[in-house]
Amino acid sequence: MQHVRTTVALAALGALVLTGCSEGGSAGNDAAVRAGDPDACPGKIVDVVVSVGQWADLVESLGGACATVTTVVASSAVDPHSFEPDTADIAAFSDAELVVVNGAGYDGWAEAAVENLDPAPALVDVADLAGLEGGGHAGEDERAEDGGHGGADPHLWYEPDVLPDVAAAVTEELGALSPDAAGYFDEQAAAWAQDLQPYLDAVESLRAEADGRTYAATETVFDRMAAALGLEDVTPEGYRRAAGNESEPTPGDLTAFEAALSDGSVDVLIYNAQTRGTIPEQLRAAAEDAGVPVVEVTESPSDADGSFVAWQLAQLSALSDALPATP
Repeated sequence: MQHVRTTVALAALGALVLTGCSEGGSAGNDAAVRAGDPDACPGKIVDVVVSVGQWADLVESLGGACATVTTVVASSAVDPHSFEPDTADIAAFSDAELVVVNGAGYDGWAEAAVENLDPAPALVDVADLAGLEGGGHAGEDERAEDGGHGGADPHLWYEPDVLPDVAAAVTEELGALSPDAAGYFDEQAAAWAQDLQPYLDAVESLRAEADGRTYAATETVFDRMAAALGLEDVTPEGYRRAAGNESEPTPGDLTAFEAALSDGSVDVLIYNAQTRGTIPEQLRAAAEDAGVPVVEVTESPSDADGSFVAWQLAQLSALSDALPATP
């Protein structure tokens, strides 16, 4: 049966390569593997595959010694939107007992790989847990109309309320796959919840500071967190749609953005530090010239082995420092 799973998955790879984006690919990508420890695990070790690095630390923390976790896109230098899995990546999915995907079209290549496995591994789809519909890749017309992601903002790791649901779903699946370690997984979940609490506390504290404040963003990656904090998005609509579609904004869009920065409409500029290009840099310079604080965020962890909570807390701290500087 394992041979069947691998063969079908490799056939799916061909379809993915034909229909996927032409840039980004898997060049420079090396999957990261964190091995379980049979000496420390009270049950069998579960083979887990995580599609993207944003969810890796959470899954590794919950699995502990009883999970071998392979993160397919672990590097922040690789764009998950346009990633094309190679044979080794597909083989990792074929061997998995549990797969964790982001969903909402962010990692459609991973969703497609899982759909073509027989028998299918257990699956935790974050978008499903968040109540989003319409996974997979949107067509070009849909992308032009909905901001590039089938109508759903896929940056779900920036949604504080989603994190406990993901942790609960992963813990449940791990316990079902390794029943002798179920108690161990519950302990790991409790420890993770304790580690997460400073992040949740920071979000709650920052809501008071963010009340009535505005932001504009060079990209939409932080929008879910901004909404959770109560910040008002005043990014000019034309620019926002262009950024969501990964297309060039018009000169008029840029003029409107710079005007909003200079006329006091924007209290803070959210700047994706992992994006290179003259337009984001131009907007950052305009914000600095206008005295608008700039807060750097990233779409994915800059340190593949780092803590999710530490990554998020650093950004929330920077935002907290910036907001008092606004009127």
